[in-house]
Amino acid sequence: MSPIKIVIIAGLLYFGYRLLISDWKKKRGKGEENPSKEMPQDGQVEDVLVEDPICHKLVPKQQAIRLKQRGAEGYNYFCSEECCNLFVSQTGEKE
Repeated sequence: MSPIKIVIIAGLLYFGYRLLISDWKKKRGKGEENPSKEMPQDGQVEDVLVEDPICHKLVPKQQAIRLKQRGAEGYNYFCSEECCNLFVSQTGEKE
């Protein structure tokens, strides 16, 4: 057998080995995933967009700055501290 054929066969064997190992690692890794990091199932919402009452930007609820509404059980959500401070100065509403 010529040296070129040996090199080609060795390369094909190595390539096949790498494909098998990567597939095996993917299958093995699926069972070890953290359930809290999984994608939401159908009908589940991971985060909700809320509107800033000052600048009317939509902000993910988990990232928004919250201000408890006076006399109510809910919160106002803001995109930044500046909008929150402006809201407090305009309405005089503070927690």
